[in-house]
Amino acid sequence: MASVACIGECMVELRQAQGGASAGQGGGLYSRGFGGDTLNTAVYLARLDVKVDYLTALGDDALSDEMVAAWNAEGVGTRRVVRLAGKLPGLYMIQTDGKGERQFFHWRDSAAARQLMSLPDTDELLNSLMSYDVVYLSAITLSIYDAAGRERLFAAIKRARLLGTRFVFDTNFRARGWPDRDIAREVFATAFAAADIVLTSTEDLLALHPGESHDQLMARIPTPELVFRLPEPVSLLRYPGGASEVRAEPMTKPVVDTTAAGDSFAAAYIAARLAGAEPVEAAEAGHRLASLVICYPGAIIPGYAMPPKKRHRPAASRQANK
Repeated sequence: MASVACIGECMVELRQAQGGASAGQGGGLYSRGFGGDTLNTAVYLARLDVKVDYLTALGDDALSDEMVAAWNAEGVGTRRVVRLAGKLPGLYMIQTDGKGERQFFHWRDSAAARQLMSLPDTDELLNSLMSYDVVYLSAITLSIYDAAGRERLFAAIKRARLLGTRFVFDTNFRARGWPDRDIAREVFATAFAAADIVLTSTEDLLALHPGESHDQLMARIPTPELVFRLPEPVSLLRYPGGASEVRAEPMTKPVVDTTAAGDSFAAAYIAARLAGAEPVEAAEAGHRLASLVICYPGAIIPGYAMPPKKRHRPAASRQANK
């Protein structure tokens, strides 16, 4: 079975409960959950029958215990989760105003995950990347490490690629995670040069390169396989031997929450490619899952709402062929 390593951070999420006070009124009730872009992708990959491990650092606290238990229950592997004594996971709060607009507040500067690239276990963790068929991470992942940590991670990815591991980079850009946009542009360029597949969007790239056309933005990415999502539910694909436009099927249900639309698209795309689908068919699978996810509140939809699994031509694990 093909395997994926997802690298990133999962945080404690405090979401304003229905009936809670509006922003500025004080008080209110909040529900607690967990959230993280690459973690969401890992969960959906597991639900799509992909063998996936989540690589991160957590504390030795009860909340970290709950996270690990929840991931195991979803079928996400936790053998690469490093536990740090005395540390805690990060936390963010979502506050909603009277018009439904959301505002995010983060407490993550001292979160355990930020130390993942500077631990005694780091070398062993990075060497393990060579055992996976795909390494997946996002720009948010890269933003939580310092320059030395990012250099160490990219070096490990390059070593793994020499043995056949594919690197998938998702440009999930959040300006608040970067000291400035110039640093973000440099890191993105490094990731683009190293990646086998890039999943990106106009929203992400226009934030870094305002005013550029679709063609100009896509030309910045040299990777052989590119999925470029437009503001409307359309993806422009570029891959060896061709280019295509893939449109999502019209929505038949109301949109409830767009959280994790991109994360679920990534999972379905990667799962389909690993199962032998061509890029166009993989993008169709991505749009199909994302269109379902946005019809439910929160990042992870109920298991019963997952679409029927579509079987592709089986693809053996690269490791199994050694």
